[in-house]
Amino acid sequence: MNKILGRVAMSAVIAAFAGEAMAVEWNVSVWGKRRAFTEHVEKLAELVSEKTGGDFTLNISYGGLSKNRENLDGISIGAFEMAQFCAGYHRDKNPSITVLELPFLGVTSLEQEVALSMAVYQHPAAVADLGRWNATLLMPSPLPQYNIVGVGDAPATLADFEGLSVRATGGIGAAMKSIGAVPTSMSATEVRQAMDSGVVKAVSFAPHAHMSFGTIENGAWWTTNLNPGTVNCPVVVNSDALADLSDDHRAALLGSVDEALDHYISNYNGATMDAWGPALEERGIASVTFADSELAAFKEAAAAPAAAAWIEQNTAAGLPAQELYDMVTGMIADSM
Repeated sequence: MNKILGRVAMSAVIAAFAGEAMAVEWNVSVWGKRRAFTEHVEKLAELVSEKTGGDFTLNISYGGLSKNRENLDGISIGAFEMAQFCAGYHRDKNPSITVLELPFLGVTSLEQEVALSMAVYQHPAAVADLGRWNATLLMPSPLPQYNIVGVGDAPATLADFEGLSVRATGGIGAAMKSIGAVPTSMSATEVRQAMDSGVVKAVSFAPHAHMSFGTIENGAWWTTNLNPGTVNCPVVVNSDALADLSDDHRAALLGSVDEALDHYISNYNGATMDAWGPALEERGIASVTFADSELAAFKEAAAAPAAAAWIEQNTAAGLPAQELYDMVTGMIADSM
């Protein structure tokens, strides 16, 4: 009897150690602070933990693991298992997904941004492109069209952007250059200091970032309808780490993406946008709205040349650039 009890006790100990061995912790590198931009990552961590009974956890670090411009490098060497970055931070490292940052694509909603991003992320060219960094694209961080908060005299026409230093990355930067502005690429965490010191006079951001990174604290005006485009900021995972997950853990992770994105969109369209208008009004920030004729001229000057240049450059680099561009613009056209 004692031997039987002993074997039962030993089995329980072995089972306990086996359960402990199966527990998995992933480190996740993001930046700034918790905000609308990271809500899908936070939700994903919550869902994965719930579905696995705490056996699979995502430890989210806001700047403690890497600089935001180095997150893809960290993924490539396995310094952490998951990270968020923006394509425009290093276009040469992820050229395939920069098609989503071209100006004036005509995206009208976060839901549409998700659909376009996921289609591009699943394209063989994008899979291979990010595969060079041992990265698997997991989900986007959908953002609305960018607009600009600035200091000094508000622009009355687009001609007033001539010579204005503007923080603007990717396709938005190219669009601003087409109307004479001087685009400067910098990460979001550098923006407030650059604005305070006069390095830039205006900043192109989505609403949540204008609030999170303090541009509205000293801004005097903002553009209501410039809408030159947006940036694409995926969440990626280390491909080896993904392959090493058990089937159950992998299913918990991948099966939670849609719900995490739904939460993100609901939060952005709700709480974030509900706070945006009052935040501007409280600070007395003037609204600048441009005439339709000016916006049409802006689009004509910026959109086609930027697309043509992107296609030429990336075709020469070996990407099916025309195919990627046609897929994105075709999906947008089909949704109208």
